[in-house]
Amino acid sequence: MTLPQQEALPSNPMKIVVHDTAAAMADLLRRPPAERPDSFREMLAPLQRMMPPGAGLDLAQQYSSGTGLLRDRDDPRLPTALRQMEEANVWGRVEDALTTAWDRIRTAVPGIKHAETVHVALVLGDPDDDHLVRRSAGYLGFGGIPGAIVLVMWPTATSLRKIPHAAAHELHHNVRYANVVWNPMTVTVGEHVISEGLAEAFVRELAGEEAMGPWATALTGADLDAAYEKIAAAVDVAGMANLTPYVFGDATARLTGQEPVGLPDFAGYAAGLRIADAHLTATGLTAAHSTALPAREILTNAGIPTTA
Repeated sequence: MTLPQQEALPSNPMKIVVHDTAAAMADLLRRPPAERPDSFREMLAPLQRMMPPGAGLDLAQQYSSGTGLLRDRDDPRLPTALRQMEEANVWGRVEDALTTAWDRIRTAVPGIKHAETVHVALVLGDPDDDHLVRRSAGYLGFGGIPGAIVLVMWPTATSLRKIPHAAAHELHHNVRYANVVWNPMTVTVGEHVISEGLAEAFVRELAGEEAMGPWATALTGADLDAAYEKIAAAVDVAGMANLTPYVFGDATARLTGQEPVGLPDFAGYAAGLRIADAHLTATGLTAAHSTALPAREILTNAGIPTTA
């Protein structure tokens, strides 16, 4: 997910802070349900401070329902899952992946703008949420606002293995939107699918195809061809209120109250990866080199006409 702030950000070294949300969530789960909302809000406070003024984005509210942490009742699965994540050294591996990802980007594009500090919070998800556990294989992220990355997961074999790669994906977004303007009123389908495609190509550059997320790889063959054609024809569709069905597919569109357009889950990720790959092939660039390139340039390199 991507919703960046607009002001220019400094090009000095980046500090990456992976907060100890394991300890914070363990403490939260020991508290009575009535005390948990304030604890959860306190845990996310460093990231909330990075939200653009006036954006109206409340991270604690966004991640306390749906995919996020269950706080209103006791569930014996949650402490067990948290211990499983700690035993898998998820927090340390996420930090290592982010450091490697940033080194790759800053080496490819010296002087690229970025948040001075990137705050990272890993949140235990809802094991009964279909969007998280089934559609997203147990993990997802939000990194489009420079300075803040939220990762949500329910531990599965896939999510435990791949959550560090999701962190790298979100860091690519985080740096892109310190350089590329995202205006909620004018942002296009083309920009959003390109951001997802480039981020997945970046993960592949860092760790190989196996590291890529299911959202970018599950759609193949004739289904991908059909989705690509529909999305390529809609790259100039503008406004955040119109993007979800093209990027995340019809099922997610229905969840968010948007009109379906006849696309499967995460079609925009797979189509965006195809666009990104066409651009990379045409230019010889890498996804790291392409972090801050405008969408119009990438679409042109991929052979897709645009008026936006």
